[in-house]
Order: sequence, then structure tokens, then C-alpha cells
Amino acid sequence: MTGKERAALRAQANGLDPLFQVGKGGVSDALIKQTDDALTARELIKLKVLLETAPARPRDIADEIAAATGAEVVSVVGGSMVFYRYSEKLHEKDKKEKGNTPKRKK
Repeated sequence: MTGKERAALRAQANGLDPLFQVGKGGVSDALIKQTDDALTARELIKLKVLLETAPARPRDIADEIAAATGAEVVSVVGGSMVFYRYSEKLHEKDKKEKGNTPKRKK
């Protein structure tokens, strides 16, 4: 991912609310599954780390989640983490709509 792509994704993520929180339980299988499902449905998501109770640093948690879900870490600022993963499922609708449009005659 290029720096420009990362910057554009960070800008899009500014308006997002965190979907999940990572607390004293750390990264669990349930969190990985929920994050994976959310990435499939949305591509770009934000998670929050509760800094007072989390067992590891936010960057370490972000790297662990990214490795488990196949996502890319867009940014980690304070306790906020932003992830991106391209979703074929999300773009299937766009491809179908483009394929079904009638061609215009000149």
C-alpha cells in the first residue's frame, strides 16, 4: 500500500466510529472472527484499545489482528486502530451492475 493510499484511507476513517474494543481480555478468537466479518462487510474499520486495561501495546495488538485477518494496518494513533482489507464480496454487486447495463447506441 502506498503512502497516498494510506493517507486516503486514514481520511475516510476519521468519520468512522470504533466497532469493537480490545480490553483486558486481549485479542480473542471471537474478536478475530468479528473483525474478519466486519472487514468482509465494510473493508475499512476502526477498533479501540482500552489503554488502561489492555495486556499489550496498541501497535502489537494491531499487528496481531492484521496477521490473523489478512488485513493491513492503516494507522495506530493512541488507542485507535484502523484496518483495511479488500473485499471481493463487497465489490461483486458493483461488477454485476456494470455487466447488466445496456449498451448505448450512437
